[in-house]
Amino acid sequence: MVRQALLIIDIQPSFSPPAWLITNVSAWVGVLPTVATVEHHKEDCVPFGGQLGWTPGSSDDSLIAADRVFIKHGYLPPPASMEYLKSLQVERVLVCGIQTETCVLAAGFALFDAGLQPTLVEDLTVGSSLDVSGGLGIKLWRHHFGQVIHSRDILPVP
Repeated sequence: MVRQALLIIDIQPSFSPPAWLITNVSAWVGVLPTVATVEHHKEDCVPFGGQLGWTPGSSDDSLIAADRVFIKHGYLPPPASMEYLKSLQVERVLVCGIQTETCVLAAGFALFDAGLQPTLVEDLTVGSSLDVSGGLGIKLWRHHFGQVIHSRDILPVP
């Protein structure tokens, strides 16, 4: 069996995730090692307000009860989350969450650069307001990393 972990990107109140996403991702907690990121706004770190006119919350919590939660400022997962995933000695990191074409894709690049195998779980992601379907992000993921699966293909199945 493939050793794997699930990286959950920004499923938090500021991004208004759909209930089905919270339910379906939560089903994997306790089945696989789970790591979540939560975006906290800090304008002096990342100028969301100044450049985009919008800011995520500064104190959101993860809506998924993951084994480990890492706070981030900006699009990329923090380096500590990559180190933690490497310490699990997994063969691949499954990725799901909010904003398939931005934050989820950025997580793929961070995993790749850390020497880990990023694999997108396409039915456990949603896109931004630009493309709620996540289709653009899925196409970009396939182009850059190749590995895209459906949650039914994750073993063991909850």
